[in-house]
Amino acid sequence: MEAPEVCILTTAYLPPVDYFRAIALSGKALIEGCESYQKQSWRNRCRIFSTGGPENLVIPVEHGNIRTSTIRDIRIDWSEPWLIRHKRALEAAYNSSAFFEYYRDDLFEVMDRRETFLFDYNIRLIELLLGMAGLKAEISVTEAYVPEYPEGDLRQVIQPKYKGPGFCELYQKEEKTWFQVFSTGREFIPHLSVIDLLCSEGPDAVSYLV
Repeated sequence: MEAPEVCILTTAYLPPVDYFRAIALSGKALIEGCESYQKQSWRNRCRIFSTGGPENLVIPVEHGNIRTSTIRDIRIDWSEPWLIRHKRALEAAYNSSAFFEYYRDDLFEVMDRRETFLFDYNIRLIELLLGMAGLKAEISVTEAYVPEYPEGDLRQVIQPKYKGPGFCELYQKEEKTWFQVFSTGREFIPHLSVIDLLCSEGPDAVSYLV
């Protein structure tokens, strides 16, 4: 499959590596802002590699208007101390990696911003992570919901429960692996947050994305 002119993606919290591979493929991303919220997706969660194996970090959201609101109107539930847990989990997972200290302050500065809406919070982090990964891309947001796009539609593909051909298979890209901090005696774990790649490879992360 040829590279699309633009990739269509859902919003995502500290997105997986394939999310950034998709952006690198076309240099343009259209983020879905008009869909309904969906549970158990990358929209409000990410996956890291901790001492016990893969670990999901989930942002709680307010449920008052969740059924009638678009994704852009979903509010973060700041009444729970989830941010402290996430930062501690990231430190425990990556403090011994080669580059965590290099990225930590900038990452935590953006995470500490108490954005009201999940969509805005994710966008701020995606913009930061693109810079950290050395990717230049044009990011825009949908103005209306389109059920299906003729090409580049990865809204269902890059999700934790998707069972079909993955991004690399669809676009015939090599699925490169890297050293993972707690990988001794374990197989490589795919679909982790790009944080895992950045902390291991630093400035060389971009070579795993293009």
